This record gives sequence, structure tokens and C-alpha cells, in this order.
Amino acid sequence: MGFSKYIRSAVAVGAISVAVTFGSSAVNAQTMEETYEGQTLTILIGHPPGGSYDLYAQLAAEFMGAHIPGNPDVIVQHQPGGGGRSAAAAFINTSDPDGLTVAILPDSLGHIQFLRPDAASWDASEFRYIGRFATANVGFAVRSELATTAEEMRGQEIIVACTGRNARAAQQAAALMNMADFNFRLICGYDGSQATTLATLRAEADMFSQNYASFVSDPADLGDGALTIVVQTGLERHPGIPDVPLMQELTDNPDNQAVLRFLGASAPIGRSMMVHPDTDDAIVEGLQAAFAAMIEDPAFLAAAEQRSAEIDYAPGPEIEAIMAEIMSATPELIANVTAAIDTSGAAAVD
Repeated sequence: MGFSKYIRSAVAVGAISVAVTFGSSAVNAQTMEETYEGQTLTILIGHPPGGSYDLYAQLAAEFMGAHIPGNPDVIVQHQPGGGGRSAAAAFINTSDPDGLTVAILPDSLGHIQFLRPDAASWDASEFRYIGRFATANVGFAVRSELATTAEEMRGQEIIVACTGRNARAAQQAAALMNMADFNFRLICGYDGSQATTLATLRAEADMFSQNYASFVSDPADLGDGALTIVVQTGLERHPGIPDVPLMQELTDNPDNQAVLRFLGASAPIGRSMMVHPDTDDAIVEGLQAAFAAMIEDPAFLAAAEQRSAEIDYAPGPEIEAIMAEIMSATPELIANVTAAIDTSGAAAVD
């Protein structure tokens, strides 16, 4: 599908930010100052405090205001529920398109629109993005005593801990089972991602999955070698785990590869900041320039490193192009994906 051509390393930050900044006119700058002087910019996230969404939101709250003309105060608002869907619906349908509210929402919103249309009250093809903090490849961590590679798992029954049957962790595990011939048994109903981590560390389950950046920010999730990351999602292998295969690399069947590739196609969107689709273009461009300047700020980068926050910047238009590719999926592909992620056979937590 050509998603990988949109992935850009952080090496290009300087050239991108300069281009964005000089593309903004004096009128744009005046509009930004009038919009933000004496105001508060709210960063909405659909998850509770802690975790990667909050990590990047708090970093932006600390540093982004200094790069926005008018220097607004910046705060973080948490609206957890539905794995980020509640906040997404509120952001798109009830927030004002005045540039005073931005959001860091799940990269999976386009997938949800295809696969659970009843739960998606938005049109992802219209999303406007400000910029990306980092990609969001998901890593599957298995108990090391059972396997240290994906191939070592074949032939074994692996119990996978999931929060819910509709959660991405459950759906991706089901797709691996159905498309790449793994013998997984899904146990769903754990109360949050941390509960799936603890269940696996306690050997109540054998495997769980989460954003690879979360493993980087909290290495304790691997239990000092008790767990090993054996599979990842995405369109390119993450540089931190270059020897760990992507889901689509675990089968030779082209149709099955297409399904698994699609399920990981939102990883390049990652942890990105977005603005209401109806926001004036001058404000969108100004926020994009401010975001790019923040990403280059030495103080921001030092704080990110101190907090073990990965930074792999991409500009807003690049993220919008990735989403456009996702939204161009054919009905045939979506039908195959829907069949692959069937979790109806998952058991409930005792």
C-alpha cells in the first residue's frame, strides 16, 4: 500500500521545521498572536494519567506554549473511556474549531471507522494533524521460558492477556492466529493494560502487547528478562528492535500479509497531535510550525530523554497522507481483515 514512503526519521527535523516556519506569513503570525495571547491551549487525551499519551501530552504542555505566538498557557485534559474513542468523539463533535483545543488520540481511529463503524462518530479522512512525537509499533512480549523468538512459539499454546475482545491487542493476536498459524488462546477482560502486564509477569498468561515506546519508558514491563519481545506491528521494524519480525513477515501468503500489514499500518501515525478538522488553515499551519520548533528545542529534547520518551518527528501533512492511505483500503481487504480479527472465541478472565 506504500505506507512506508511516508516514514521520515528525526534527522530531517531541521529542514522540515525551517520549511514550515518560513511558509507561514506575517498575517499568519498576527492571527496566531491574536488567537493565543492571554488564552489557554488544552491538550485532550483519551486515557488516564500515566502511559505514553500522557507522557507526550505533558511534555508538550511544558514546552509548546513558548513556541506559539502569544505564548498561551498549556494544560492537559484527561477524558478516558472506550480506549480513547470517547475523547475522539467529543473532540470531533463538540469542541470548537478555534485552535484552543488540540488532542493526542489513538492512531487506530481510521481502523475503528472501518472495523467498528458503530463506535466511530468521526470521519478520519478529514483529520488535521499538527505533528508526530513518535511512531507506535506494538511489541508482543512472551514469557522467555516459553520462547525468545516468534518461531519458537509455533506449535505451543500461548495464552494472550487482553483487556477486551474489541481491543487492538486482542484483534491483532487473533489475526496472528488466523493469518500466521499461531496457537493462541485469548483471555480478555483484564482491567487495563497494566493488568495484562502483571498477569504475564506472574505467569497467569503467557503474552501481552503494548506500544513499544512503553517498554522503552518502563523497562520493568519486561521483568528483567522474564519476557522477550518476539513480534512487532508496523510498516518498518523499529530501530530499537531491528531483529524482531513484523506481523506480516510471519506468513508467505500474500493475502494474509496484506491483512497483517493493514492492521499495523497506523503505527507511523503513532503519538501525533491533531487539531479540529474545521480549524482555520492559518491556525493549523501556525501550530504545525510551533510543534516543529518545539521538537528542535534542546530543552524539550533533554526533557524527553530524561523521561525516556522516544522522539521520531514527522510533520502534520505527512501524517495526514498516511491516514489517507489507510482510508483508501478496498472493501475486499476490509472483509478479510474483519474475518481475521474475530475474537468471538476468546475466554473471559476468571
